[in-house]
Amino acid sequence: MILYIAEKPSLGRAIADVLPKPHKKGDGHIMAANGDCVSWCIGHLLEQAEPDSYDADYKSWKFEHLPIIPEKWKMKPKPKTRSQLTVLRGLVKKASRLVNAGDPDREGQLLVDEVIAHLGVKGEKLNSTQRLLISDLNPQAVKRALGQMRSNREFIPLSTSALARSRADWLYGMNMTRAYTLQGRKVGYQGVLSVGRVQTPLLGLVVRRDEEIANFVSKPFYEVLANLTTDQNESFKAKWHPSEACQPYMDEEGRVLAKGLAQNVVDRITEQPAEVTQVLAKDKQQNAPLPYSLSSLQIDAAKRYGLSAKEVLDTCQALYERHKLITYPRSDSRYLPVEQFSQAHQVIKAVVSGAAELIDRCDKPDPKIKSKAWNDSKVDAHHAIIPTEKTANLSSLNQREKQIYLQVARQYLGQFYPPYLYSETEVQILIQGGLFKTKAKQERALGWKQLLGRSSEKSVSKADSRDSNEEDELAKQSLPLLKKGQGLQSGQGELIEKNTQPPKHFTDATLLGAMTGINRYVIDPEIRKILKDTDGLGTEATRAGIIELLFKRTFLVRQGKSILATDVGSGLINSLPMSATTPDMTALWERNLDAISRKEARYANFMSPLEDSLKGLIAQAGAQLPTSLQGVKAPQSSFKKRRYTKKKSTKTTSKRA
Repeated sequence: MILYIAEKPSLGRAIADVLPKPHKKGDGHIMAANGDCVSWCIGHLLEQAEPDSYDADYKSWKFEHLPIIPEKWKMKPKPKTRSQLTVLRGLVKKASRLVNAGDPDREGQLLVDEVIAHLGVKGEKLNSTQRLLISDLNPQAVKRALGQMRSNREFIPLSTSALARSRADWLYGMNMTRAYTLQGRKVGYQGVLSVGRVQTPLLGLVVRRDEEIANFVSKPFYEVLANLTTDQNESFKAKWHPSEACQPYMDEEGRVLAKGLAQNVVDRITEQPAEVTQVLAKDKQQNAPLPYSLSSLQIDAAKRYGLSAKEVLDTCQALYERHKLITYPRSDSRYLPVEQFSQAHQVIKAVVSGAAELIDRCDKPDPKIKSKAWNDSKVDAHHAIIPTEKTANLSSLNQREKQIYLQVARQYLGQFYPPYLYSETEVQILIQGGLFKTKAKQERALGWKQLLGRSSEKSVSKADSRDSNEEDELAKQSLPLLKKGQGLQSGQGELIEKNTQPPKHFTDATLLGAMTGINRYVIDPEIRKILKDTDGLGTEATRAGIIELLFKRTFLVRQGKSILATDVGSGLINSLPMSATTPDMTALWERNLDAISRKEARYANFMSPLEDSLKGLIAQAGAQLPTSLQGVKAPQSSFKKRRYTKKKSTKTTSKRA
């Protein structure tokens, strides 16, 4: 008997649907006509044992116990799902071969592997275990996946990486939470101070942004515009670019702070001859943005529809599991396997049949176009989120589901359109020794941008928003035909006074953007050097939960679209050592965990330094009281005496972030 162990019942049912019928449904499993069986986990069936499982004295929170570092790690069944673990125990004994059918990511790999290990599977049965990777729950996709199973041994590094993450989170979160909660009591704070290696640096980003805004002092700065005309009386504007001699009067952003200097330039250029010194005309193109990963989808949906990360994830799960309209959503990849290109025609047909509005007044997508999205070297366990071959019935979807489906489908269709083509002309002009510049952009072919329509709704893809922000306002003007050496006349110069603006409060979109490109916020330049632009804080599967956890623990609050830290959140960050509140350490962790999954690093080389640094952090906590929390009142629900009993401390310390 082959036993397929899925991550959850919905995946188990999808596997069973393509196995020989008739089926016999049993307690927690489905038996196929050929004798093979499908069962499932219900999320994690096992969890890290609590500290008092290692030593009964740890039931009480005492500083002298810290840090608690198990010599031999223990897992225990979750009480609510113990019966399903018992079902799997019996089925595993009967099975001649096992198939790990966890979700196609690091956590899904570990979730089933830890059950197989807990049930004592060894020898040939363990070595012959296979891995089934399913990212689309429609029958034809499941059948394809069954024909492409791999050895589960190939994924040992992925599982090891997830295990290292789980244990590291337990060590860091449990010890630091106990340490600072106990120290907080000494200054009168009567609540649990939850510290996590991802949640706390994320909170730190918000706190520091709030403080930067509160302390911001606006300063005026000045720009100069020249109003230029040609001999044919054609007019346009150009902006002054200060020379190096002006640097003493400028800030680090290159803005002129001295009004007198800017006014002097205005006076010098007014009613003066000018000369074109350079004309650079370039034909450019922009390819369609890649299909979505979960974070990139969450960012775009937050910008366009104001949805939180959790709302997007929950909607994606419904589209994946219930409606079977999109592929596996908890993906950090924006690429697709090359072999999947052969299915593009069917996917396009399904999208266009169900959502014809996407290509209204557009050219038809060309399934022969092969974008850079198809790249096997950038795909392993899972690929980008794309529509499935199932035709959508949009009327059966709620508003949120329709919005997210159309967003995913539009991004996929973009892969089958030519690039957006445009010309960009940059002109340099000399007026009385001062350099002025202007540029203009002219569309030549819309290409994939046809899909965005001509409505007021703008594209919010990461690439587009970045381009839009960088575009000079002057680029919107139309330029006359200009050539090098051409004489112009400068009319009345314009002095433009502006004021420096404080940074904006984080929103769901910008906070997710910070998590996915965390190197921008890393303090240590040496750590920043080794991080990639795509290195992130947390994983695709955990980011939404971490943000929501900070709200649940009353460390963050929403004001409209803005996300701000509460007094408790600010007090905690200002009580912790800098290393615990910046993303440096955890960004480095994420990179090392990723290296373990790629066989480029070892488990022991990750855990040993962590244990050493934890000892230092606990010593630091004990040496200094968290005075920033003096006078800060704990939320009503965050402290009850029974939280410090065995039952409640279990709930508190088992949280991973």
